[in-house]
Amino acid sequence: MYDGSVFKMADEIVNHNLYEPQFKRPRIVSESAKTSDDREADKLGLDKNGEQANCHQRNETDGKLRSEIIIGTKHVLNENPEETDEMRASTEQGKDSSVGKASEDGSDILRETCVSEKDVGILEFVANLPGFHGVLKQRYTDFIVRERDLQGNIVRLTDTSLPRKEKSQEFGLDILSEEEKMKIKQVIDDEEKKTSVTLSPDDDKDHRRLVHRAIRENFAFLDSDTVDVGNQKAVRVFHNRDSDGKQRSSRWPAELGDYCWFVLYKENKDTMDAINLLSKLLRIKAGSFGYAGTKDRRAVTTQKVSVYRVKVEQLQELNKSLRNICLGNFQYCKEPLKLGSLSGNHFVITLRNVVGDHGEIEESLKSLKINGFINYFGLQRFGTTSVPTHKIGCALLLSNWSEAVDLLLNPRSGEADDLTAARQHWKDTHDAKETLKRLPKRKGIESDLLLGLVRHGPSGLVKALQSISRNTRLMYVHAYQSYVWNYMASKRIKEHGMQPIVGDLVVASKSAAPCTTDTGPQDKVEFISEPSRTSVTVVTEELIKTGQFTIHDVVLPLPGYDVAYPNNSLKAEYRKIMANDGLDIENMRHKVKDYSLSGAYRKLLVKPSLTSWRWLRYNDVKQPLVVTDKEAMSGAQEPESVPDGKYWALQLEFTLPTSAYATMALREVLRSDTSSAYQSTLNQE
Repeated sequence: MYDGSVFKMADEIVNHNLYEPQFKRPRIVSESAKTSDDREADKLGLDKNGEQANCHQRNETDGKLRSEIIIGTKHVLNENPEETDEMRASTEQGKDSSVGKASEDGSDILRETCVSEKDVGILEFVANLPGFHGVLKQRYTDFIVRERDLQGNIVRLTDTSLPRKEKSQEFGLDILSEEEKMKIKQVIDDEEKKTSVTLSPDDDKDHRRLVHRAIRENFAFLDSDTVDVGNQKAVRVFHNRDSDGKQRSSRWPAELGDYCWFVLYKENKDTMDAINLLSKLLRIKAGSFGYAGTKDRRAVTTQKVSVYRVKVEQLQELNKSLRNICLGNFQYCKEPLKLGSLSGNHFVITLRNVVGDHGEIEESLKSLKINGFINYFGLQRFGTTSVPTHKIGCALLLSNWSEAVDLLLNPRSGEADDLTAARQHWKDTHDAKETLKRLPKRKGIESDLLLGLVRHGPSGLVKALQSISRNTRLMYVHAYQSYVWNYMASKRIKEHGMQPIVGDLVVASKSAAPCTTDTGPQDKVEFISEPSRTSVTVVTEELIKTGQFTIHDVVLPLPGYDVAYPNNSLKAEYRKIMANDGLDIENMRHKVKDYSLSGAYRKLLVKPSLTSWRWLRYNDVKQPLVVTDKEAMSGAQEPESVPDGKYWALQLEFTLPTSAYATMALREVLRSDTSSAYQSTLNQE
């Protein structure tokens, strides 16, 4: 892979303040440590809106470390130096056995094996301002993400009751006798869905029609028909037998839309984990759900979800048993929610134990609001294991199928012993069948790939790789595009600064969705990744003189066969970085269609919208500093700042467009590394 030699700053950054911030802070015990199951759920680390997934750590003895960060424990606070000992003592009282102890000399040595910012081209900043210390995601409630729909509305959970229209259309079961209700309960309780019951004989056709309606109105997963019982007719009840778990179209009330939309509120859960849980409880396939995008795991998030032909009563009933998930704001719609059907995300982020000069911090925040930040793809884009996703993507683009397979299956540091043993067996033998037997019994990318290898053999590697879901395979090649883009963005900023130059590309027409909150005309959610068919303009001397465009109009291409490249020195840099990896920017079509990249354009800088902040003081490190939607429905009030509190917290609120990373916005003001290597020294997870 490209080693960064084209850019001098890739080597210069080792001792940069990015890795050794001006202000040090004591460790504060994190709310919870990540379990091995959490690590499995976070293996890809792909949340697009700033989730800082933890990287696996290990204590190595062979001296082959990817990076080593030494962080002191001394607490320096310019305004009140005497707070140091008191704050450290308070911190020590809060520790438990799960927290690693500092070494005797007051330093922790963290040996890290996952991708760093330097590895993926995240090197520059917009403003030349000092950074400060703050703890990110000490509690998952410190990171709140609310989706913005295509109209710019912030998605909130505000109501868990049934829609008013639905209440007026309730159809009770009083038409059934107690004996018939008990029979139907037998069908409902049958987990194998094989039981059927026949209700009392009934020759009244109109009455039978009402019974049929009562069943489908109250139990969307049940079906019924009319059968002969001797010389009489009767209603038979059984589980819906649609192969995909969907209600039969002929049985769904015509007055309702085919899809129930609702707000999914979740705490400390991945979007797909939540969807899979709902599908299990409703006994339908996960594919019946639609959503605009996935949200952070270690956060409190709200987003819209749609589900095919499930009644609101069923969804509302789930709230009685769900933990850290709540469903509400129900409505029926004719269409499903589709991927990408959002204009951005709104964040409320609380940085705890902030240490630094408040005046300087305010200047950094004003710069973020006015000038924005470099629109880097965050580290989540490149995975959370010792094998970055962009390396797999590069192997796929080069048609190095065996290398791609080995990158996916060979041993990785920091994983569970049973998985490591299975990976080692693959490395030693390349025996897919036996490796599959040794693989832990949990479905994942490895098991899908091994099944493909068993099915297609060593000569069918292309087909075996296609056993991995298409979205995952696309993620790998898109990660390589992101890797190249990050390096080019750093090169552009370092070499040419914050003004448009001749040969830059700008998007001639912007598409934006206005926010519906009370804002001025400047507060818009701008789409930042334009499709390749978008018309771009090459900046000339004449255009620069007109002042028509600023640095915020400049875009850089993600490499592909259908994009234009800057008409200046950057094009040669694109060519050079990709040539080092064996790729040609003039030949991005691929014999495997999924790996043919058309390319796209991405804004070089992004300015957050609706940006605001407030300072809070607090004493208890476990004290919530923000009210969630669920708490607000119970009447909770926003926490007040504690006069003379021991700790400072900074609460930031802003909106980012789709595909922008909140961690990159925070990086601009904190001037600290967003990798889990560094964050772990703060959170001590």
